[in-house]
Amino acid sequence: MITDEEYAAALDVRHPLGAARARLARPDPRLVYLDGNSLGPLPIATGDRLARFVEEEWGRDLVRGWQRWVDLPTQVGDRLGAALLGAAPGQVVVTDSVTVNLYKLAWAALDASPPGRRVIVTTDHEFPTDAYVLSAVAAQHGGSVRVYDGLIGDDVALLATSHVDYRSAEIADVEALTVQAHRAGARVLWDLSHSAGSVPVHLDAAGVDLAVGCTYKYLNAGPGAPGYLYVRRGLAEQLRTPIPGWFGHHDQFAMASEYVPARGVARFLAGSPPVAGLLAVDSGVALLAEVGIDVLRATSRALTTYLVELAEEWLLPLGFRLASPRDATTRGGHVALAHPDAYAISAALIRDADVVADVRPPDILRLAPVPLVTSFADVREGLRRIRDLVASGGYAGAEHVGRVT
Repeated sequence: MITDEEYAAALDVRHPLGAARARLARPDPRLVYLDGNSLGPLPIATGDRLARFVEEEWGRDLVRGWQRWVDLPTQVGDRLGAALLGAAPGQVVVTDSVTVNLYKLAWAALDASPPGRRVIVTTDHEFPTDAYVLSAVAAQHGGSVRVYDGLIGDDVALLATSHVDYRSAEIADVEALTVQAHRAGARVLWDLSHSAGSVPVHLDAAGVDLAVGCTYKYLNAGPGAPGYLYVRRGLAEQLRTPIPGWFGHHDQFAMASEYVPARGVARFLAGSPPVAGLLAVDSGVALLAEVGIDVLRATSRALTTYLVELAEEWLLPLGFRLASPRDATTRGGHVALAHPDAYAISAALIRDADVVADVRPPDILRLAPVPLVTSFADVREGLRRIRDLVASGGYAGAEHVGRVT
């Protein structure tokens, strides 16, 4: 039976990434970590790389280190684009946060649109920061935000939405929606935060105009690591940035009084880049590139499918409901389970059961195995602990435990 320990052990024998577990830090063998869609674990190589940066580069070279650091946003962006985004060189930069990058690109898209196009179309279930930014950008241009209802009118400047839904993990059809937007005369902006590094992305092939994403989830670059943005080749010269900074200047060290944008996607850089964060992104990308996105995706699908099967056996009878697509081809890297007491259960799992998951309002418990770290035995053990906790009612009062993001 799928609930047997021997079943999980047999799956682990065939686990294609079993040997990769030694590549990431796992200091507590009892901990079952099912929160990879919030913060990826630390690659051991990243710790070594940052130690060299502190001791040998910043510590020894001081300001002279900028000779090797100054081009990191574009260099790391090119490697990220090639390995995980399906983007040719010269279209991705690693910089700022998702929020800032989303603002820059959405603002630029509306700024470049004809006067009669001032509407942004999006869904009603985007991550809150996306909704805040899009509403603000629309208002600044005298426009409005409209919920996508299957149609894109001739007053629409931008379709902006997420590739993988942050609650349900449902995968949107990038190719179809991009084609629909273009046929209506609108541009499209994708948030890849819950897909890049987990689900294959093919920006160039799909004809995507703009994209943003984070690196601290599936790219394992660490808390607060810089995000990235993508601008399709040939489009950047048609766009202005709302934050013209010296790193986006065509000749930044000329210290000119007038801003002249750099060619291509580099014009969307602004201030000095976070060097340590960029090195962590580069290290995380290198590890995922070595493994390959197709292997990562296949492993993620197998792990989450097993998780769903166990949930159906053990958790649905306890009041849970599957809130993700059951079909793994339309589900991203996490599984959403709805329960009226999701927050208390999540808090109690951390407090009492050494299981780290997370919760999203109103009632979603999110479980995200990490393909590079999580075994099938880990998935089984995590679901067993959730079952035992809920069956016993041991989560009562845990809603007062500190929140994990």
